[in-house]
Parts: sequence; C-alpha cells; structure tokens
Amino acid sequence: MPETSAPERCVDRVASELSACLPALNRALERQIAREYPHPKPPEGQLALLRFVAQREGTTVREAAEALLMKPNNVSALVSQLVERGELERRQDGADKRIAHLHLTESSRQRIAEVSALEQSHLYRAMLSLTDGEMDALGSAVGALKALTRRLHATAC
Repeated sequence: MPETSAPERCVDRVASELSACLPALNRALERQIAREYPHPKPPEGQLALLRFVAQREGTTVREAAEALLMKPNNVSALVSQLVERGELERRQDGADKRIAHLHLTESSRQRIAEVSALEQSHLYRAMLSLTDGEMDALGSAVGALKALTRRLHATAC
C-alpha cells in the first residue's frame, strides 16, 4: 500500500485542527457573551433559526429548513415556539394562504443586533493581540472557511 502523500497528510492535520479549534472558539465566545448579556440564550436550533430569519427576512419554513439542514416539521415546531414567545412573526402569503413568511419581532431584531455587536467586540479585542502575520493568515483563511462551509452544506443536503 503506498504511503499517504504529503498533501493528504496536510489535509488530515488541518481537518483535525479545525474540528477541534472551531468549536472551542465558539464556546469561548459564547461564554464571554453569556457573562455580559442579560437575557437567556435560546436553544441552538431556535438561535440558528432567528439568525437565519435576520439574514433572510420573509423566508418560509421550507427555505429555512433547507438552509439550516433541518426537517421542515422541526423548523415548524421551532417557529411555533418562537411565535409563542413573541420572538418571531408568521405573516400569510398574499397569493398562497398555505405559505407563511417569517419575520423577526422588533425585540428579537434588537437582541440579535446586541449579541452580534458583543461578538464582534470580543473578537476585535482578541484580534488586536495577534501579530501582523497571524492577522494576515486569519484574513486569508476567512474566504477559505466560507468556501469550506458552502461545500459541507452542499454535501449535507
């Protein structure tokens, strides 16, 4: 059996490091936000749905389910919970009454903006301590991470 090529070993190493680093980065950021943010964090599925609706105001349950890689009935249940708590609105489609479009309430929009600002602030302060080389590498990596996300999303559908 031939030895693994250098590029395959590199891909394996980077994949391993990313799978360990990205969740740790997310947890560290979430813990810092939790210390400062006065409202309880919604469960991950609800939060993902709220963030998606914030990006795509007027989306449908089906569109959200496809984008979030969830079953439509699970997204529908999340929508019901969020509507009940006053964080999301369902607005009936003018042409097809069976379709509802999802919209954030003003309080949800404000909370998402506050959390986003906190996240960016924490990242900004942490990034100030990086070297120029680290910042260059991180800046270059953003595009690659977006491309990787698109590929993983496409294969998960």
